[in-house]
Amino acid sequence: MNKQEKILNGTTKHQDDNFCRLDALVGMLGNTFINDDCMNWLPKCPPKFFDLAIVDPQYGIGASKPSKKPDSVLQKNGKRLYVASNKHQQKDWDTEKMPVEYFEELERVSKNQIIWGENYYGIFAGGRIVWDKLNGESDQYDCEIAYCSMNDRTDIVYYMWSGMFQGVYCGRDIWKALNQQGNKKLNEERIHPTQKPIKLYRWLLKNYAKHGDLILDTHVGSASSLIACTELGFNYVGFEIDEDYYSMAKSRLGRACRKYELFE
Repeated sequence: MNKQEKILNGTTKHQDDNFCRLDALVGMLGNTFINDDCMNWLPKCPPKFFDLAIVDPQYGIGASKPSKKPDSVLQKNGKRLYVASNKHQQKDWDTEKMPVEYFEELERVSKNQIIWGENYYGIFAGGRIVWDKLNGESDQYDCEIAYCSMNDRTDIVYYMWSGMFQGVYCGRDIWKALNQQGNKKLNEERIHPTQKPIKLYRWLLKNYAKHGDLILDTHVGSASSLIACTELGFNYVGFEIDEDYYSMAKSRLGRACRKYELFE
């Protein structure tokens, strides 16, 4: 049993206080990824414990069910590209929205927040980040919207993300972002139905986080956020409630960390 498992199992001197265990994990290991409901932990955290929360909670639109996903993508040339419709296991985690108490806790425990899916909640007053996926004339979602607590403006970031079509650049230069990855073997591995790209999280961290910030992700999903944190040197705490996704995300994170260490 490693240090993280001992602390999570309560085998350290802090056996009854989730925050003491979380604080011990962060203090000893720096980076912490926990298979549990974040709401079992956040209420135990002191105010503003995290510097920046970058989260992507469920939207309550049924995106977790394969039947909600189209089995083909309309391309710019008018042809349809058929994709595997049952790649992801059918789950029910996106049938309901997160309760108001979650957002209250999130605001309490973090100094700043970036919250994806703002358009499905409509409860945040402040800035916005619009991620344009450059889907062109396809029938896929054109963009995703996040709330940003750090300003009152609307920022746009471009990154191509449409099935097998992925970009090589993420940023504010649309002309650079229109270039797609030619070698599909270099495409990012997809393990989650609502996965966001590592390059997007890199861009968010570079533009909204400061050196030394402790990052919180309450709904890790595919671990893209944690991989970006690792690459850029940010400590993080991540939660994933689903055991299957936690296992896949942990494996993906491990592969990415080994690859990063190899080329460091």
